[in-house]
This record gives sequence, C-alpha cells and structure tokens, in this order.
Amino acid sequence: MTRLRIGVYPGTFDPLTNGHMDVISRAAHVVDRLIVAVAENIGKEPLFSSTERVEMVREQIERMEAGDGRVIEVRPFSNLLMHFVTEVGAGIILRGLRAVSDFEYEFQMAAMNDRLNREVETVFLMASENHQFIASRFVKEIARLDGDIRSFVPPEVEVRVRERLGGG
Repeated sequence: MTRLRIGVYPGTFDPLTNGHMDVISRAAHVVDRLIVAVAENIGKEPLFSSTERVEMVREQIERMEAGDGRVIEVRPFSNLLMHFVTEVGAGIILRGLRAVSDFEYEFQMAAMNDRLNREVETVFLMASENHQFIASRFVKEIARLDGDIRSFVPPEVEVRVRERLGGG
C-alpha cells in the first residue's frame, strides 16, 4: 500500500493573495492531501483574526475546487510548525518563493526544520511570473493608502480588506 503524501503549506495569509492561491493550486498537485496551515502569528499584528483568515482561505479553496479530486484542508495552528506537521502526519512542507531575498530566509527555516525533524522535507515552489511581486504587507499598505488592490487579491478578500480598513 502506498503511503499518502501529506503536505503542509503554512503562512499567515493576512490577507490571502492571488499569489497564495497560485501556490495552493500548484502545491495541491504535488501532494495527495494539502493542509493550508494558517498561523496565529500575533507578533505580526494581523489585520484579520486567525478565524477570519481561515474563513477567507476556505472560501477561496471552495471556489477553486471544481471536483478535480484534490484534497485541500485549512487548519489554524499556533504551535511550532514542526509540531503541527507531526500532528497532522505530514512529510512535506511546501513554501512559495518570490525572490532571492525569500530564498535566504526560507533556506534558513528549512535548515532549522530539518534539524528539528529529518523525516520532513521542504519543497519550494517558485511564484508564477505574474505573482512574484505580491506580498500581503504591500497589499495592506496599498489598501491603507486607498490604492487599488483588485489585481492582488480575490474579489471577496478585497471586500473584506476594504471593510476592515473603513473604506468598504
């Protein structure tokens, strides 16, 4: 019997961007079951609560899943990523890379995670060309300054961001 390849794609997703959705869609083809792990990450002072971010990701995944057999689940987590990965029985961490600066940070994280659990592999997915520059922090900054974020986030997420910032 073949063991299922379970992968975890962790992030804050504050807010969820089209770049995140691109990585989710592509990561779902690399593993048999993908768990999108929404980090609590209070230290980053998120715009949305963990519950709201989980809802946003779930809504978009439901729109994306068109009966193609991909198994994607969304779960919040507030513990060490490697503890979460072990809890869900995953063997792969999937990370999206946009630029060389991402690689340096992600390379360090992958090395630390490897030291914590050598049974878990980290797989990097390069951002698609049209999403390489999208970052949640830039989306929030543009929205706070009343800029147009429609090309960076799904329409439903744009509505939530505008409502949260008082411009809805």
